[in-house]
Amino acid sequence: MHVSVHRHVRLNSAIMATTKAANTRGSTKRSTKKKWSSRVTKHSNALDLESEVFKKKDPKKIALSLKRSAEHSKRKKSGPYQSAMSMLSFYINRAGKNLTNKEKQPLEKAKSELRKLFHKKEK
Repeated sequence: MHVSVHRHVRLNSAIMATTKAANTRGSTKRSTKKKWSSRVTKHSNALDLESEVFKKKDPKKIALSLKRSAEHSKRKKSGPYQSAMSMLSFYINRAGKNLTNKEKQPLEKAKSELRKLFHKKEK
């Protein structure tokens, strides 16, 4: 009986150590995922973006920059409008978790500006 108790303690210690290691690895994966979306924004095959386009405060300037990038990029896979809107939506959805409402507001308004620039109807 005594041997069985020691074995049980060793197993629990091993399980706890494994769980702790898994939790540590999990936090590393989260930081890698954040870097992944940043890499897509910077090095995407979708568009050649102007530097810090998503940090602009004016929705019209954001939309114009995205339009210009989409029309001039040879790396896009779809039409200019869809490429520009996709990149904007991607940024809002990925970075949006870390943006304040004040930072997110011009990005959301830039969607309407993009639709106007490409002569698309509002949803």
